[in-house]
Amino acid sequence: MIALILDDAVLNNVLMAEAIRSIPDCVPKDFTDPFAALAFVEAHGAEIGIAITDYDMPGMNGVGFVKAVRQVPGFAHVPIVMVTSMDQRALRREALEAGATDFLAKPFEAFEVRARVANLLELNRARLEQVDRAAWLDREVRAATATIEAREREIVTMLMKAAEHRDTETGNHVARVASYVALIARGLGFDEAQARQLSLASTMHDVGKISVPDAILLKPGPLTPVERAEMELHADRGRRILEGSSSRMVQIAAEIAGTHHERWDGTGYPWGLRGEAIPLSGRIVAVADVFDALTSARPYKAAWPREEALAFLSEQAGRHFDPRCVAALLATIDATDGSLDPAERAEESRARMALARPPDAA
Repeated sequence: MIALILDDAVLNNVLMAEAIRSIPDCVPKDFTDPFAALAFVEAHGAEIGIAITDYDMPGMNGVGFVKAVRQVPGFAHVPIVMVTSMDQRALRREALEAGATDFLAKPFEAFEVRARVANLLELNRARLEQVDRAAWLDREVRAATATIEAREREIVTMLMKAAEHRDTETGNHVARVASYVALIARGLGFDEAQARQLSLASTMHDVGKISVPDAILLKPGPLTPVERAEMELHADRGRRILEGSSSRMVQIAAEIAGTHHERWDGTGYPWGLRGEAIPLSGRIVAVADVFDALTSARPYKAAWPREEALAFLSEQAGRHFDPRCVAALLATIDATDGSLDPAERAEESRARMALARPPDAA
């Protein structure tokens, strides 16, 4: 490691360099100009193990130098020794506040210089080893997390393949819902990792439909009350299929499967939960699921234009949907192309609602 020495007196630099030259793995590099020393720190900071500076120098004193090098990226914890007279107590306090680590008294003894510098270098090496180990551990954790996420994606893919054998539209639907879920989650302030996890978990929201008979699942017309009751069982069946996993992502998926058909006003199923008693994951997926159901063609209906679907969501905010989740989707999707104003969109959506099968049967 380099030991940077700064003193405007050449002789002092020579004496200091000679005092520390015998320390193993320590290469002295001396400067008489504080600005040149600062430039060296900015260019080679990672190679410097300790800095030793005098106080009284032209252009920039030792305290100014300490303040300047502490601003250099990566140099915040490198030991800095200030060389001062024993009676300069006020200066020592100022130097400590600026970021000095230790002091050497003038005139200095070579054995004391070697001992102090060797100790500080050893402490700095230990700190760097700890930083390296922390970086290594962080890399290992990231690699392990990536492996877990890959395995979870594999589980999801296999489950979705099973569902696609029942309904060829399922794969496209869950992919679109997952993308809307990510948009809503980000709009609500989720960080990228949380949004990604919720998006992946949402792809299993309808896994319970693998138990619904084809005659009901693929029926082109309205469902009878008995058929609707059977269809509604898919929410709790999906929850039971997924529950009990040690995976946080699958736990969220189970929560979503069981609650994405609950309604903000308490009229949903399977438990009639109301408001914030519904898990946020379920509230988010409810908006994404219905939005995709409305804007996609199904055996029983044509696709709605996007802006009409968004007008429906706005109208149902506070009734069917959590208003914050609707607002988050509206904030991330540009639905206004100028063809209809909000009042006209709402009126047209009400007319379409009167003719359409309820979207929560998707």
